[in-house]
Amino acid sequence: GGGAHATERLVRMQLGERSLLMVPPPNFAMVDKGVFRSGFPSRMNFEFLKTLRLRSVLKVCVETSEEFQSFCKMQGIRMIDLSIIGNKEPFETIHPKMLVDALRHLLDKLSHPILIHCCKGSHRTGCVIACLRRMQQKSLTYIFDEYERFTGKGKTEMLDLQFIELFDHTWLERESW
Repeated sequence: GGGAHATERLVRMQLGERSLLMVPPPNFAMVDKGVFRSGFPSRMNFEFLKTLRLRSVLKVCVETSEEFQSFCKMQGIRMIDLSIIGNKEPFETIHPKMLVDALRHLLDKLSHPILIHCCKGSHRTGCVIACLRRMQQKSLTYIFDEYERFTGKGKTEMLDLQFIELFDHTWLERESW
């Protein structure tokens, strides 16, 4: 019935003759006031992203998009590129300094509103957000549950969970690595 049409009306914004579909990026969510997370945004997400009035975008994946970089430039959004390598067996792990850099940007109110994203918005973004939650003194049960909501059941990286568990908030106070 009318449910689908009503939902479509909720996500459409009428602008004269034009109708713009508001589509959030994959795995989009609000993390905290002024902090959002997602997978890699594409052209279909740009109208939605405009509504967030982002000041900064924190990219924590190696992959890049000229189209998204152009969008950010046109919108006056500061692009912060950390290109974090994810935790992969047996030899690749997130470097604590990269994670600390990401957290410093997320905690800097002058960067807000800020969107943090990786390719899918799950593993690398999930690790950064989980460490933010550790700083907020959330329980590991809460943190792991939130992490798994974005990675999906059965797609949890054990190295990510270990990294999150071993995270030490005093890393933010270190000057050198």
